Amino acid sequence: MLQAIIGFDTDEENHWVAKLQCGHNQHVRHQPPFINRLWVLNKTTREKMLGHQLNCKKCEECSVKDFEPSSFQR
Repeated sequence: MLQAIIGFDTDEENHWVAKLQCGHNQHVRHQPPFINRLWVLNKTTREKMLGHQLNCKKCEECSVKDFEPSSFQR
């Protein structure tokens, strides 16, 4: 299910995590050659991705929310 990115955070290992409008987190790592997401390395390019939709597997699995979207502050 497609969900818009509403913000970003880092996990305990400093990997970037997208905060989705549904309340789920999704890692958005840059790990070439397997995953090429150079845009996560720069604040300006991350901010340009706000509103971009990612496929949320947690929604498809009916998983519990990771956070309450209304309480998330960028």
